[in-house]
Amino acid sequence: MFEKPSVADLRHAAEQLGMNPSMFYLNSVQDIVAPIVAAYAALDAIPDEKPAVKYPRERGHRPTEAENPHGAWYWKTAIKGAPQGKLAGKRVALKDNVCLAGVPMMIGAGFLEGSVPDIDATIVERILDAGGEIAGKAVCEYYCVSGGSHTSATGPVHNPRKRGFTTGGSSSGSAALVAAGEVDMAIGGDQAGSIRIPASHCGIVGMKPTYGLIPYTGIGPLEFTLDTCGPMTMNVADNALLLEVLAGRDGLDSRQRNVVLAHYTSALGLGVNGLRIGVLKQGFGHRNSEPDVDATVRAAAKRFEAMGAIIDDVSVPEHLSLGFPVWAAIRGDAACVTLLEMNGGGIGHEGFYPLSLINASMAWRKHADEFADTLKIATLLSKYTLDRYGGHYYAKAQNLRRRLRAAYDAALQSYDLLLLPTVAMKATPIPAKGASPQEITRRSWEPTRNTCSFNVSHHPAISIPCGMADGLPVGLMLVGKHWDESTIYRAASAFERSGDWQTF
Repeated sequence: MFEKPSVADLRHAAEQLGMNPSMFYLNSVQDIVAPIVAAYAALDAIPDEKPAVKYPRERGHRPTEAENPHGAWYWKTAIKGAPQGKLAGKRVALKDNVCLAGVPMMIGAGFLEGSVPDIDATIVERILDAGGEIAGKAVCEYYCVSGGSHTSATGPVHNPRKRGFTTGGSSSGSAALVAAGEVDMAIGGDQAGSIRIPASHCGIVGMKPTYGLIPYTGIGPLEFTLDTCGPMTMNVADNALLLEVLAGRDGLDSRQRNVVLAHYTSALGLGVNGLRIGVLKQGFGHRNSEPDVDATVRAAAKRFEAMGAIIDDVSVPEHLSLGFPVWAAIRGDAACVTLLEMNGGGIGHEGFYPLSLINASMAWRKHADEFADTLKIATLLSKYTLDRYGGHYYAKAQNLRRRLRAAYDAALQSYDLLLLPTVAMKATPIPAKGASPQEITRRSWEPTRNTCSFNVSHHPAISIPCGMADGLPVGLMLVGKHWDESTIYRAASAFERSGDWQTF
């Protein structure tokens, strides 16, 4: 219930703002804001405006160790929707930042243990409407702030291809469950590569669609101009099928503007003859690039050429000069605002705000020392940059993202797709318990170099497996024009049909 601020409360607020008002002034403030205080209080008596929960369900259960060999499940359910539909017979796991009414959600953070959403995300209802079964919640990294799989309060998520190695993150459990064959499909979230990185490391298919194609309603945000969710599957056909179910406006998410839909599965058998693919030079040869990864991806480009695609090298210098700096400032400055000050609800968008998540997230103030190093360090820097520079770098980065987007658009005027390694390296060993903050954060942030730029530019991008090295998968990323997921699926499907990637 909203409480009228006392003079002491107003004094505290003034001190935080650098003010030193007199007691007389603060007493005046109490009188002046009384009507506004009454307006806030009136909201307590008005029922919230939230989507109805359409399908009944049981709460499910926390899996035992025997049920959870890779540490990838947070919670198991068996929620069924319509008896028929495109997803009939398909079992789907949700990343544990997706609200599922009546089922616990902790977003990898121990202080959220026991919180239970009271609404379904839009994508949950769409999966159930299409006949899919929600098989449970997949572990995600601590507040989704990691490209590795070692920060969740539930423990590390192991790569089914090689135990002891990372799955990538932050959609770590989603990738592991698909790769292990425990579910047919999973939902991932991607703000810097968190669908594509784990897809690459686990040898599955992960699509980050065009920003706004899938409604983000009812999903825990990180930064509202970066947030994207998408399908993670074992094969391209299932990926395109799930995107058909998920895509389209829901009337709640104000990020969904001028959405262009397509029948994505129709593109699967068209082949690549005559398709123009630009091999992005700046995607290779990074400081942390592994030679066998670069070589495997270049060999995959040759395979496309053998199938009839037109392959050329293309240069987009902004991929290096702007991509990471712009992403880092947008994501960095927003960390404190979205996750802490607004309790994971964000601000400034006209859409649905999940009050159950916001209320539960307020508990962070008593648990900040428990944050994973990734979140702790990100928010420390965020607090510094905001206090010292007042959002200057966030604003400049938002201005510069248009230049980055235009650079990719210019390349895509000459090519149908861009091709590059998803991640510069293969999956790395999971840091040992008690590892230093330096190792924990390095293993979390190093995979994002090629992926984060396309979160900034909003272009659709898919990771597909294209070979093995040292017993670990290598991922190939295809990037397309805005709203042109169909061409991406056309090429990805042709590559998949060209042979067994594990023997390339």
